[in-house]
Amino acid sequence: MSEFCRRLVFFTAALATLMVLGCASLQDTDFGAILDDMASTELDEATVLAGLKDALKVGSGNAVSTTSTVDGFLGNALLRIAVPEQLAEPASTLRQIGLGSYVDELEVAMNRAAEQASGEARGIFWQAVTQITITDAFGILNGQDTAATEYFRSRTEAELRAKFLPIVAEKTDSVGLGSLYGRVSNAYAAIPLTEKPDLIDLDAYVTEKALAGLFSELALEEQAIRQDPAARTTALLRKVFGQ
Repeated sequence: MSEFCRRLVFFTAALATLMVLGCASLQDTDFGAILDDMASTELDEATVLAGLKDALKVGSGNAVSTTSTVDGFLGNALLRIAVPEQLAEPASTLRQIGLGSYVDELEVAMNRAAEQASGEARGIFWQAVTQITITDAFGILNGQDTAATEYFRSRTEAELRAKFLPIVAEKTDSVGLGSLYGRVSNAYAAIPLTEKPDLIDLDAYVTEKALAGLFSELALEEQAIRQDPAARTTALLRKVFGQ
């Protein structure tokens, strides 16, 4: 809408208000103040930028809190990290012959590693928030319902991967993930007519799954802020996303 059209709309609305008030009130009414008050509802650049930063802080904070708690991955059917594809058939076979506990222990260890690593994302996300420009803000505001998530992914994923990997490696080492992985593989290979499955880098696998889960949760948080007024927990979010 052009500036002229906006002012025309404000003028018409103000005029209608004065007609309702009646002529007796006309002389006592600050017409300019009414127009200024109505015009103030327009979103200026500073408000949009502050609102988007607020949304990113709230959304990323919630996503990190959700994924970094105990069972943040393990207890969430959408985020739970299953055994690698290379172990899918062996895992199924082991469950069928009563050795499912081997698989369960492996999955628990992987998910616990992801939960611990996710807590490190908050500081990296918030650093990315400080670097948002006006152009970024309007692009996110007017973009698709996961535009903020994609912004974060493009600017933080490489740094998060580098940060997550040693945390995952430390956690998986402390719980003996390599031994658990080897036990599953060896147990399957001991079954007649089966071959030992190819081993993969479990630390890298868990790291990628942790990143995918974190960004998936962030996307859900962003969509909630855009679509659900109840998710707009600050005045800025209500102002920017309520337009």
